[in-house]
Amino acid sequence: MRILALVPGGISEQILFFPTLEDLKKRYPQATIDAIVEPSSKSAYRVCPHVSEVLTFDFKDRSGLADYLNLLGIIRDREYDIAMTLGQRGSVGFLLWLSGIPVRIGYADGSTRFLTQTVPLNANQYAAEMYHDLLKGLGITLPCPDLAVSVPTQDLEWADAECKRLGIQNGGYVVIHGGASDLSQQKGIDKMYPVAHWQTIVRDFQQKQPDLPIVLIKGPEDAEMVAALMQVSPQIKVTSPDNVGKLVAMIAGASLMLCTDSAPMHLAIAAQTYTLALFGPTDPDKLLPQSDRVLGIKSPTGKMADIAPQTVLDRVWGG
Repeated sequence: MRILALVPGGISEQILFFPTLEDLKKRYPQATIDAIVEPSSKSAYRVCPHVSEVLTFDFKDRSGLADYLNLLGIIRDREYDIAMTLGQRGSVGFLLWLSGIPVRIGYADGSTRFLTQTVPLNANQYAAEMYHDLLKGLGITLPCPDLAVSVPTQDLEWADAECKRLGIQNGGYVVIHGGASDLSQQKGIDKMYPVAHWQTIVRDFQQKQPDLPIVLIKGPEDAEMVAALMQVSPQIKVTSPDNVGKLVAMIAGASLMLCTDSAPMHLAIAAQTYTLALFGPTDPDKLLPQSDRVLGIKSPTGKMADIAPQTVLDRVWGG
């Protein structure tokens, strides 16, 4: 059996789809499962053991007829038995219909004309559970499992070496990721917590727990924020993992993750690291599971800047 999953969206969407892939593999352990994702999201599957091959396609409006025809040829050549799509565009359903895949599953609120099974779209729930609902189209009614990842051995070894380089002994450090993806910034979604607020939080940590290492995750878009924090607190440690596996490994070794609504937030949850996440306009109830290891702080105004540093610190120290 060959199964195809079409998963538009960023790395966050891929991670939230991992529980669906996990139960799909449990039901069909001998099946080959492939995924089609945005080019920028392929890297997420470094820590997903359930997918055999990851293909890429630009699901956005920039894709033209030639792009769709090329993708159609790739799909037809692989002769899939089942296709499952998160996308709700009619063009995706039409593509799957043309491919000849006998079982085509999607949401009932999308374009259902070209699908063989549909499930209701319940967007008022945790996103991983919303994606997991698609399995009902195959008669799978298991509860949604927790987010989980599988980190390659070489990435775990890199993290051990990185901790030694940073002078961190025996674990016990706090990780901060205060950045946001280029995509969210391009869309004008407020996910950046002000540097001045991070500075206040870092100073408080250093006053209360001077021996507790603080590690900043520096991504491609985080240079300005990291530089500003280093000016105030030069003893902060900085790491720059160059793939998702190394990022998870560093987060997994931490005792606490402080972050904004981002892909690293979902990775921290999957790594079972205690996570405190800050939300501006987005809804924590739809992006966080019910867990005593995860806490979301929602801005009272929808603006990240209006989350007071003291509010964060009160949650950290139990005030």
